[in-house]
Amino acid sequence: MAKRCYYEILGVSRTATEEEIKKNYRKLALKYHPDRNPGDKEAEEKFKEAAEAYEVLSDPEKRAIYDRYGHDGLASTGFQGFRGFDDIFASFSDIFSDIFGFSNGTRSRTAARAGVDLRYDLRISFMEAALGVTKEIEIEKYARCSACKGYGTAPGTSPEMCPRCRGRGQISQTSGFFSISTTCPHCHGYGQIITTPCPTCRGLGKRKVSKTLQVKIPAGVDTGSRLRLRGEGEEGEHGGPNGDLYVFIHVDEHEFFKRHDCDIYCKVPISFVQAALGATIEVPTLTGTEKLKIPRGTQSGKIFRLKGKGIPNLRGLGRGDQIIETVITVPTNLTRRQEELLKEFARLSEGQEA
Repeated sequence: MAKRCYYEILGVSRTATEEEIKKNYRKLALKYHPDRNPGDKEAEEKFKEAAEAYEVLSDPEKRAIYDRYGHDGLASTGFQGFRGFDDIFASFSDIFSDIFGFSNGTRSRTAARAGVDLRYDLRISFMEAALGVTKEIEIEKYARCSACKGYGTAPGTSPEMCPRCRGRGQISQTSGFFSISTTCPHCHGYGQIITTPCPTCRGLGKRKVSKTLQVKIPAGVDTGSRLRLRGEGEEGEHGGPNGDLYVFIHVDEHEFFKRHDCDIYCKVPISFVQAALGATIEVPTLTGTEKLKIPRGTQSGKIFRLKGKGIPNLRGLGRGDQIIETVITVPTNLTRRQEELLKEFARLSEGQEA
């Protein structure tokens, strides 16, 4: 079933502010919260739907991608929404603490978690986009700390039970008819604390590293094209899969060629004499020069087409064409003899004797 518009789900306009988006989401979260609607599958789906919409529209980068490319654009970046209520409560614990304090169980420090996806913006020239190129890029990302194997504890030590929540990961309170559970601020929901952190990563369990990659750019990419390098994102935790790296392409303009889909356009100047008498000229193309025959009597703005001399189709469906527009140049700084000949030509054109 096709996904609904995120703005429609939250009941806001496309120009809504962050505060409006958050306000409307809070209302929906309160209305459809599973603890308020036990056993109501429709309410559960609406609760998940609203959370996914808020996840996208509250994030400026995700919102920009959605506004431009819709649900398909988000999917191409690896966005998959939430797997269940646990993910929702963990991601928006601050909001649920404000309205209910609802959250879910203890987060595990040793649970497998997928690595974070990364983004890299790469600028290339027009010709590199048209012909393809291999680029070397350097990225920075977090990788598992080799000293503590990602656990964050100093060698020979282990995490200890959080003294504040006594290992539950939550602190329970009472608010009216509701039993309120908030994420423990001392252990951040893990139920454990690291008392002796790893000296190498300072308890993070990961450290930032640099990596050089060779990225093969296929012929035919354009601004907005995205390349996915699987497994080149941040390293997964405790056996989880690595994230992916998304390379976003930005193509510089060319001084001579203009692109439209897979066709390229250019304007080629010809002289008055070439236009009147006809000529064979050489025209620049993406891969060199081609001879082009100009018929007698060619007018300025005449269009010629070189088949298959455009941009390769990314899906392997051949190449576009090169569209050439002639521009007749007017001579300047005429010699006396040239001026005399043009005047004679003018008289002849008017049917007068020389």
